[in-house]
Amino acid sequence: MDTNVFLLILLASIMHAVWNGMVKNHPDKVVAVSGIVFGHVPASIIAIILLPAPSVDCIPYIIASALIHQGYNWYLLSSYKIGDFTKVYPIARGFGPLVASIISILILGLVLDNLIILSICLICLGIMILGFFDQLSKKNSKIIEYSLFTGFFIGLYTLVDGYGARVSLSAITYMSWSFILIAIFFPIVLKIKKQENIFTNVMVRANQIFWVGGTLSFIVYMIVVWGFTKAPIPMVGTLRETSIFFSIFIGYFFLNEKITSTKIFSIILILAGVVGLKLF
Repeated sequence: MDTNVFLLILLASIMHAVWNGMVKNHPDKVVAVSGIVFGHVPASIIAIILLPAPSVDCIPYIIASALIHQGYNWYLLSSYKIGDFTKVYPIARGFGPLVASIISILILGLVLDNLIILSICLICLGIMILGFFDQLSKKNSKIIEYSLFTGFFIGLYTLVDGYGARVSLSAITYMSWSFILIAIFFPIVLKIKKQENIFTNVMVRANQIFWVGGTLSFIVYMIVVWGFTKAPIPMVGTLRETSIFFSIFIGYFFLNEKITSTKIFSIILILAGVVGLKLF
């Protein structure tokens, strides 16, 4: 992977950890997640106005991305009903790149060096053990099941957005249109989930997440989607999830969380994988 791409994706992962910390610290995860989804819209509108339009060829990818994101949102919100954020999120985020890698190699014919595949596996394992080794997760298999489904949809939208960005001729406006469509569809998921007046609640109770978190999340994913056009999608998607590494330290310094032996082991595996992605 090119050094500039590598460093920009790492920067994106740090910013990802920041808005992730905002969601993690909010008492109502449905409102917080909704704040991020709706918070993508202002920046998306600005990007669409100022930047070139994407190609017609990417329209099916935009629609597919928006629909797959609803599956992700559905299972993410379902997971939070039975499991804490700290149990659900690592499993989902670690499983997503594995799904993208497996599909890319076995179905789409992507060829990766064995050491790169090992590096991807190390990072994903390092992330997922934070959820798998939790005592509550061990006792409640539904937490793991829903988290894995969430991760499955992460893997799918990673691939769709990667290929969509490549044919779009304008990765940023491609994803901006997708974000707007996601925000249009999302109230349907909330309605089915019997969540009422969410947008009002977001503006009252999660205004900062809407403006700051949503904008940060937009910038992060724009960098990642641009990265998809410059390097193999599974590598970029996996490197992006190293935000969990930075989240550990944000949790320790700002959210009064402890550094456990499991987190130390996670850090070691993630660091080893990141070094491997850069070297090989």
